[in-house]
Amino acid sequence: MSWIRERDALIAQTVAFVQSVTGRKDDALQDGGPSDSPAATVEIVAVEALEVEPPQPLLPPQPPPQPQPVQLTRASGDFRSEMQSRIANFRRHQERFEREREEYCAATLSKLRAAIHDGSPRPPAKK
Repeated sequence: MSWIRERDALIAQTVAFVQSVTGRKDDALQDGGPSDSPAATVEIVAVEALEVEPPQPLLPPQPPPQPQPVQLTRASGDFRSEMQSRIANFRRHQERFEREREEYCAATLSKLRAAIHDGSPRPPAKK
């Protein structure tokens, strides 16, 4: 159970640090706190104060930069012709899908109408 010993040692170090900073004894150690375990050792480390730079004065808010106008240039002939051919292919593809949907719908409706006019019996319900 090394983690228990590590935990107890960490607690003891924290308590010792708090005592060194505040200059008073904590009741946790006197009441049989975590330092009663034999493996708990306390290492007191001197703490040096860090120099902190004073905060910089706030600058007035800057207005957002103005967007640069977009300059449209004429597309080169190759790019333009490629885009036109891709658009034409896409339209043909969509028209083919539309035709196939219409044909499928018409075929399904004709089968349904034929089945209704023939008066064929319904298939038995599956249980």
